[in-house]
Amino acid sequence: MKKMCVASQAGKILLILTGFLLHVTLTDVRSAEQPSQAISEIDRLLSACRISGPIDFCGEPVPVHLPDVRERLEKELLLMLADSAQVILWLKRFNRYRPVIETHLKEAGLPDDLKYIPVVESALLPLAGSPKGAMGHWQFITDTGQRYGLTISPDIDERRNLTASTRSALRYLQFLYQEFESWTLAAAAYNMGEDGLKTEIFFQNSRDFYDLHLFQETQRYVLRIVAVKLILGNPQNYGYRLLPSDYYLPEQTVQVTIDLKRPTPVLILAQAAQTSFKTIRDLNSEIRGYVLPDGVRQITIPAASADGFNSRLQTLMTKLVSEQNSSVYIVQKGDNLTRISEQLGIPVRALMTLNRMNGKSVLRPGDKLFISPMALAE
Repeated sequence: MKKMCVASQAGKILLILTGFLLHVTLTDVRSAEQPSQAISEIDRLLSACRISGPIDFCGEPVPVHLPDVRERLEKELLLMLADSAQVILWLKRFNRYRPVIETHLKEAGLPDDLKYIPVVESALLPLAGSPKGAMGHWQFITDTGQRYGLTISPDIDERRNLTASTRSALRYLQFLYQEFESWTLAAAAYNMGEDGLKTEIFFQNSRDFYDLHLFQETQRYVLRIVAVKLILGNPQNYGYRLLPSDYYLPEQTVQVTIDLKRPTPVLILAQAAQTSFKTIRDLNSEIRGYVLPDGVRQITIPAASADGFNSRLQTLMTKLVSEQNSSVYIVQKGDNLTRISEQLGIPVRALMTLNRMNGKSVLRPGDKLFISPMALAE
């Protein structure tokens, strides 16, 4: 019996030793792999810095033979490539939005390289904003956006609409090119404003972007666009080998013109398009709330629901008007928002939004409260 116990213990010790040795071996293998992977990444970044051949932006040479310019471009390349997750997202999104931007560039007769500007400006995110109040794919501030025809109001912000903002951005860039007779300077002015760039040109007596001492953000801006062009133009050169299935596809959508006689809930538009509220808001990022103002407008809907959309919308609007009385609650004596909320099962904040109320609003018996999203058509 004792012999069996001794043998059993010896077996356990042997198993423990075997496991320990296996752990040590695997640890050594992993340790050997990690430096190898790190070296591979360093090699990739170093290779990216070995810029060869002529480089241009909109047909204008980038003087990479100048040490200062080469260093600035290398910096932008390295910083971008160090964040591979972001680069992959750029590549995926660029595939979705590039056709629209390229079409407008071709129609306007402008250089194809301008399509890389919104990648730098917003990472191609329609809801991207800046602390200075810029918004959308092309990062228009309010004044400039309105000057170039964009509607910017509490209900609609066309800076977030790809088609509208691209048209306006290209008009602005055309104006800047006419002012500076250089696409490189036009891009710099797009970043810092034409008056600011004119002032620097005046004091420095130079019209060569690469020889101008500008704000650091602007000095980096054009080189960032060039770096994006190099990476997105030939991603495989930098180690990004995406499969066709990896890319985000352009949405299958159509634009429809609607003539709204009254403010219309987005929910009604979604129902007419046989889709969800979220889909309509995602396809029409310029819509800021729950209702679309009256007037003639273009909206984007799924292509599959285009047939019969306007007739369905008309039917829903007619039904909405006929049922409007059922969307109203008459305030009773002793009522408050909390009590009404509990009684009707509607969140207090929703009641406040429907009735444009704030914390100082007072309810009186006999007041009418809208209690349905459809009441937004009032």
